[in-house]
Amino acid sequence: MADGSANVDAQTGGVAAERLRSIIERVERLEEEKATIASDIKEVFAEAKGEGYDVKTLRTIIRLRKMDAAERQEQEALLDLYLSALG
Repeated sequence: MADGSANVDAQTGGVAAERLRSIIERVERLEEEKATIASDIKEVFAEAKGEGYDVKTLRTIIRLRKMDAAERQEQEALLDLYLSALG
């Protein structure tokens, strides 16, 4: 009967407590790392701004570089088309 009570302690309502704790702690650590990285990125942009770079333009360049070439070309073509339509 002792084996059954140990199993109940480890699992409550079918949830393995240690596994659940492990998952939650991993996510918490990653959230901490994400906050640190976001802070680091903010510092780099502040440095760039201090050197006279336009941060909005830098962010646009970074966003464009993440796209594949075809997607970027399509977006640029649409932008040109819309700007032409507006005169």
